Order: sequence, then C-alpha cells, then structure tokens
Amino acid sequence: MCDAIYNSPIPDSAHRNVLAPGMFDHTPSCAPRLSLLLAALVFCFIPFRLAVAGVSDWDEPAQQLARKIAAVTGPGAAALTVENRSSLSKKDTDAASGALRADLEAAGLRLVNPEQAAAFVAVSLSENAQFYLWIAEIRQGAGEAAVVMVSVARAEGVAFAHEAMPVTIRKTPLWAQEDRILDVAVLQESAAPTYMAVLDPEKVALYRMQNAKWQQEQVLAIAHVRPWSRDMRGRLIAAKDHLLDVYLPGVFCRSTTAMPLSLSCRDSDDPWPLVATNPVSFPAVGAPPASAPQLAAFYAATRNFFTGALAPGVGKLTTLGKFYSAAPLPREKYVLWLFAGTDGQTHFVDGVSDQAAKLGWGSDIASVKTLCSSGWQLLAAGAGSNDADSMRAYEFPDRDPVPVSAALDFPGEITALWTEGKGDTAIVVTRNRKMGDYEAFRLAMACGQ
Repeated sequence: MCDAIYNSPIPDSAHRNVLAPGMFDHTPSCAPRLSLLLAALVFCFIPFRLAVAGVSDWDEPAQQLARKIAAVTGPGAAALTVENRSSLSKKDTDAASGALRADLEAAGLRLVNPEQAAAFVAVSLSENAQFYLWIAEIRQGAGEAAVVMVSVARAEGVAFAHEAMPVTIRKTPLWAQEDRILDVAVLQESAAPTYMAVLDPEKVALYRMQNAKWQQEQVLAIAHVRPWSRDMRGRLIAAKDHLLDVYLPGVFCRSTTAMPLSLSCRDSDDPWPLVATNPVSFPAVGAPPASAPQLAAFYAATRNFFTGALAPGVGKLTTLGKFYSAAPLPREKYVLWLFAGTDGQTHFVDGVSDQAAKLGWGSDIASVKTLCSSGWQLLAAGAGSNDADSMRAYEFPDRDPVPVSAALDFPGEITALWTEGKGDTAIVVTRNRKMGDYEAFRLAMACGQ
C-alpha cells in the first residue's frame, strides 16, 4: 500500500494505513453476549480446531449446532433450510447439510415440510478470514427469532475460493481529473447519470451529459481563508430547497437558489452528515428497516478524521474514539453502526456497547441497501493486488463479517468512499497509480454472478 494515502493509527500522522490481507485479529469471546440481531439470546462462540488441511469431517460442528438448535426448539416438527454463503464446494456443503440433518433428528427434531412445521430453522454456511461459520436463525410461532452459531477453524494455507458469491460489485466510471476529487454527487439521472457535481479542494464543477459526453456547465468557487490540511476530505449533499451543501474541513458552503448558481461559504464546525439524506426504500414484510436514522459527526478541521463526537448519538453513546468513516446496518430492532477507527480497528456500536475488532480493512467503509442477499451490504476497502487497493462487499449475521462478493480491484489507492443520496449505491474515488489522475466511480450491487 502507498503510505501517502492511508491514515496511520498514530495521531501525529496525516496518512491512512491498510493492514495486510488476512490480518483478521478478531478473537471470538467465550463470555456470554447478548445477540441483538434478532433476539435476546446468550451464547458462547467456541471455535473448533480440525487437524486436517481442509474441512472434511463435519460431525463435531454438526452435533454442536444441532444441540444448540434443539435446546431452543425442543423436540417436535421443524422445517430446515441450509444456504451456502461461503467458498465451500457443493460436495462439502452437501456433507455438512447431511450431517446436520442426521444430528437434528437424533436430538429429537422431526424434519418436515414448512406447512407441517412448528419451528423454522434457517442455517447459513458462511466464513471469515479465520473461521467457517454456521449460523442458525430459529423462528417459532409469533415470537422473536433466536440465533445460535458455531465455527470451524480454517486450516493454515486454506484461502477463500470465492465461489458462488451472492453479490457482484459493478463500477461505472463517472469522472477523472488531475486535481484531487473529494466527492461526486449525481443530481439527475434517467437510465444513467445526466447531471452531476464534482467537488475538489477549490471548486464545485457542474457537468451535464450532452451527446454522450460530460460538458461543463458551471464552476462554483469555494471561498476559504485557512489552508487545507494535507490529506483533506469533503462531502457533497444534495438539498431539497437548493441544489447542494458542501462540507469541508472547517468550512460549510451552501448553493444559492437563483441562477446563475454560486456558493455561499463560511467558517463552520457544524457536524457532517454520515448517512444518506434521501434513502431508498425497498419495503418488505418482516425485513429490516430500509433506512437508518440521521447521524452526524464532528470533523477535525486540521486533520483527516472525525473527532468521535456524534449528533445526536447512537443510543446512549454520544462520543466514540476518533474514526475515519462510518456505516449503518439496520436490523429488525435496532441499527448496528460500524466505525473505521484511527486505532486500526473496526468498532461495532449498537447503542449500548462498543465492541472492536481488527479486520484488516482500510479506513473507508460504506453501507448500501439493495435487493441482494440479506438486503444490506457493507463495502470495505482493503489491500488488493499489485500494491493497489480493492473493494469487497460483506454482510454481518452477527458481529463477524461474511464476504458476499469477490474483491473488485482498482488501479491505485482508494481516497474516498461515500454512500450516495438514495442509499443504494456508493461513490468511490481512487488515484490511478500509473496516470496520477483521480478517478470517480459509482458502485452498485448486482445479485449473483
């Protein structure tokens, strides 16, 4: 990775850092914890170590998971589904599913069709950099669902195969220029973007698509007195009663309403919004909320991170450690927030607790609401091939990331990542290592391959 781009966890550095691939430092705890995903269920997360190069014997984890499921359901009729979200082959998946079915029946469950079932058990086989994860969601009657899980340790040398990933990240080029791009806002679109704003340190440039080419329509100068910080950042937010707002370190700008447009800028320490202002809605019965509550954070004007002070806060927590970026993942009963901290860890904040883990990601994360898989995906930057950066989509059945897409490589360093206004796409900015230009892309999720 290029140290000129990524932030160091050392407070005095103005850069960002990315850990090497595979440095997943999240150690599961055997202390009981409350699963706020779907129900108040206390369980112990115990990894199983198998002394083989791959996973060939599923008996022990199948027995463990069957006992946990049976402890929730009791004996009786149950419907079982098993979904593979991991890189396991069909052969291994079938073996795991067969072992689990046999152990469930041995534990007193009678597996039947859904219309005959008193309990419904949905098992997903997923993975992270250290473990294969078996996650079971159990529903009985009108009560809340319960979640139990076990894990199987990966043997050394076994890598992700990325087979049958349920999501594909697709990127659409938007704009490239020599000056640093801080953000891009698509202001109008039909089948494709037709009007957009490009933010750099000194201006907002407005472009309109004409004859299949972007044509510059207007340039709005940014007035500021103090020099910008070295690794500055900025955000464009489309507004309802005027075109847009601009958030910069120590400066806030608002576009006028009358044509020709201009920017009215002032010194400001107002918090920056962290979530989309006009989130997309995909209504579905029993699905998690289609949007997250508004949340803003105070930006350190002379640095390149947020101070940790939130407005209004996440539940009881109004102050966290310093962080570079944040992403919400709405659940059925609450919103789980992820913060990319300056300490090199990802913090999981649910309004009650702040749990941290080293996941080997960069400092840029963003979440999107889609029609794929569970409905919410997290985009996280990481180290790619050829000393460049990559992007991957993840889901979180609980607090452990499950990759749901293959890595999307970029020809250089990722310098910005923001969720767009509708919430179903994201803008990523990279610096092309060969050309030296900054390039902005729109990222969208496609279901399946």
